[in-house]
Amino acid sequence: MKIFHGTENASILRPTVLTLGVFDGLHLGHQRIMQTVVERAKVVNAVPTAITFDPHPRAVLYPESAPPLLQPLDQRLANFEVLGIEQAIVIPFDREFAAQPAESFLYEIVHDRLHAKEVYLGKGFAFGKGRGGNIELLRKLSSELSFVADEVDEVRLRGHRISSSRIRDQLAAGRVNLARRMLGRPYGVEGVIIRGNRRGHTIGFPTANLKPHNRVIPRYGVYATATLLDGTWRRSITNIGVRPTFKKDVEPSIETYIFDFDEELYGDVLRVRFLHRIRDERKFNGIDELKAQIEKDSRRALNYFRHEGVRNMLDLL
Repeated sequence: MKIFHGTENASILRPTVLTLGVFDGLHLGHQRIMQTVVERAKVVNAVPTAITFDPHPRAVLYPESAPPLLQPLDQRLANFEVLGIEQAIVIPFDREFAAQPAESFLYEIVHDRLHAKEVYLGKGFAFGKGRGGNIELLRKLSSELSFVADEVDEVRLRGHRISSSRIRDQLAAGRVNLARRMLGRPYGVEGVIIRGNRRGHTIGFPTANLKPHNRVIPRYGVYATATLLDGTWRRSITNIGVRPTFKKDVEPSIETYIFDFDEELYGDVLRVRFLHRIRDERKFNGIDELKAQIEKDSRRALNYFRHEGVRNMLDLL
């Protein structure tokens, strides 16, 4: 996939079918938009293209209420490629861009530079000064600019629209199963393995301590997880929290124990996906009680992994 940082760097020679948005998390609603773009690009012999913004517009315009992102930019772009997008244009979002009239963007970028044949927006999405770049404006100018404009229907779950904010709420409550249904895949984090206090080694459960790149972390507790090692998703169990049994940490930690694995991973980048919540984090009366609980948690996780549906999911990750 070609990635252009800024529209001025985009040397587009072929016509495009494109979409615009932040697409945080690439949930099922976003995936429907991407699938529409990819399918239509095949029909009209164009390049499926996504325009996204970095940082999040609210982080620039309303920083006090800006949401933490489910994915950093590199993860978002990687998912674009998985979904079949062939070109991504990352627009550095600032107040100058926010003040640009949507009409100017459509004439100068969408038409003149990107040679768009078709443009698809998520339901309710708008861009440009005063959020003037909505589907009504695109349809109004579509004949003059020689492109087709349409809005992609939203995806709903349990009668509610799937959105990035709803997914953040579910993760904050520890409902990783529901978040998985909205994302179409388990929620995951990735980051560098750092050296911890090695308490896990002393009690027979050596853990990898993850310093995550993702800002959104599920609620404190213990989870059955899948961890990517050498291209294979391995069964694991992960604790998120401040380790209250010992001196309470200021910063939460993410500690992952990978079943049937005991090698040093310091400095490696690890990916962990959250499959099932086992319990809340709690304080124990010493090492022996903690070890007994970890053994119990591990048995519960292994029982979970024995389900045929879970085994199949690991194969598909």
